[in-house]
Amino acid sequence: MTVNLEVAEGVGTIRLDRPPMNALDIATQDRLRELAEEATNRDDVRAVILYGGEKVFAAGADIKEMQVMDHAAMVKRSRALQDSFTAVARIPKPVVAAVTGYALGGGCELALCADYRIAADDAKLGQPEILLGLIPGAGGTQRLSRLVGPSTAKDLIFTGRMVKADEALRLGLVDRVVPAAEVYEQAHAWAAKLAQGPAIALRAAKEAIDQGLETDIDTGLAIERTWFAGLFATEDRERGMRSFVEEGPGKAKFV
Repeated sequence: MTVNLEVAEGVGTIRLDRPPMNALDIATQDRLRELAEEATNRDDVRAVILYGGEKVFAAGADIKEMQVMDHAAMVKRSRALQDSFTAVARIPKPVVAAVTGYALGGGCELALCADYRIAADDAKLGQPEILLGLIPGAGGTQRLSRLVGPSTAKDLIFTGRMVKADEALRLGLVDRVVPAAEVYEQAHAWAAKLAQGPAIALRAAKEAIDQGLETDIDTGLAIERTWFAGLFATEDRERGMRSFVEEGPGKAKFV
């Protein structure tokens, strides 16, 4: 398999495994969608790590595979391509990308689907599709502009340039830069901590933020209000408030 899901102690690692560069061919895209849906539905997965291994996250799409496709073929395929990445973005649990080596093109777009990005200090990210006479097609024009703002997104997409980890951090493209040997370890620590949290409240927070960003402020507030009130029906809310009153903050054990 070109992508695998490994689960331990509440953390699911979606691992790209298509050496040498984890090129995202059609089979890998489809498998990615399947595993994102599996991680969504499994109760033993409470947080997710996206990982490409110690050397490279993902260097983009399989150019040789795309080169033989004409307009009609890509019209048919482009929705499935986007659906694979959207399935990752819509995992209703905390998702962290552990970025090593290159995250280019589709690889960068995959990292954009995470809630948080931890990059190696020697990582390089970018959207080089313009150098092929294309634009990003797996969500890059949309998710990148929402993350770093339209002007920065246009600079990266118009030029196709790669950015090193320090610049990516400065632009807001990644959230933390660590030594390469520590990337997965720190991503796992982030995921493991949240895997112990209140699952429904975490889902509510993620959906309220993500859905709110797609609409006006009043609609976003309505989404927040509905989730907020709904959480008063959960056992985790009861546990959390009882623990706070009886033991102080930060000591609740959630189910």
